[in-house]
Amino acid sequence: MSVVLSVVGARPNFMKLAPVARALSKRRRVRHVIVHTGQHYDPEMSSTFFRELQIAEPDHNLQVGSGSHARQTAAIMERLERLCTKARPDVVLAYGDVNSTAAAALVAAKLGISVGHIEAGLRSRDRSMPEEINRLITDRLSDILFTPSRDASENLRAEGIPAERIQFVGNVMIDSVVHALPAARELDAPKRHALPLGKYVVVTLHRPSNVDEPRTLAVLLDALAEVATDRPVIFPMHPRTRARIASVKVPACSGLRLLEPIAYTEMLSLVASAGLVITDSGGLQEETSYLGIPCITVRANTERPITCTQGTNRLVAPRRDDLLTAVRGVAMTGVNPRPTIERWDGETAERIAGVLCDRERFE
Repeated sequence: MSVVLSVVGARPNFMKLAPVARALSKRRRVRHVIVHTGQHYDPEMSSTFFRELQIAEPDHNLQVGSGSHARQTAAIMERLERLCTKARPDVVLAYGDVNSTAAAALVAAKLGISVGHIEAGLRSRDRSMPEEINRLITDRLSDILFTPSRDASENLRAEGIPAERIQFVGNVMIDSVVHALPAARELDAPKRHALPLGKYVVVTLHRPSNVDEPRTLAVLLDALAEVATDRPVIFPMHPRTRARIASVKVPACSGLRLLEPIAYTEMLSLVASAGLVITDSGGLQEETSYLGIPCITVRANTERPITCTQGTNRLVAPRRDDLLTAVRGVAMTGVNPRPTIERWDGETAERIAGVLCDRERFE
């Protein structure tokens, strides 16, 4: 029996883990071990997601908590090394681009354990972003690189990664959307929040470039308040953003609703019936493209350009006038054609399991 050890640490990782865990559970000759690093430890960002996504409780929780990038990564490596030395997995799966991802790849590679990177090959080409550094490190150390799109595979080949290590399996995040969408529709979160279908805006902002500089955050909040004068704007706050907003003046506007973090199914329910999403999240760029919901990403670049070229996403600088102009350019009809993106079909996790367990090949 082979042992597959998945290392996750943050909310986006959990959504990628869930379908992989389901797919691996169908393979009799595989034991799947789940390690939660504790990088995200708030209940709203961690334990509730495991329950809602129907992921088994982690076999191990490293409980590293918060800290600087160096301290957090070092703590994960120290604790994970001890665990891997005892468990001796056949492969370690690293998900996405957070500190837990790079730490897992470094530990496994140094112990001579095969590394599989789920969501490999994404590039923003902006090394000021910690996530970009994590992607580069993880991909360089990985033995199996599971890419979500053909452009990601092309990035890896251009960096000299041998073709036999690259597996174009599709976007595992979409698997979670497909799985949860019926429950999200049934939940009808817009009705619970008294929102008109297709006529409201969902906002998420958490990246340092948008929320750590008070002046930038204030500009964005001012623009959102302007948007909210003629359509409801609902803004579930990441804990990081919630902490930063306390230091700036929030414009008084009844149409702008600041909420605590909300569960995945409720968030998906809100997004699926929105007229527009404004975000800096990578996952929401993908989800809105799959759902056909217009998306404005408040960033200078994206590691997911396919969401702009084939999806519904548009990049906008974090400036008031730029954001307002982009919002005015969106026709919030509530009905949009759903783009078709290759292998964003809800079957990615099965392809990943096929590679790991059945030695299948996807190009």
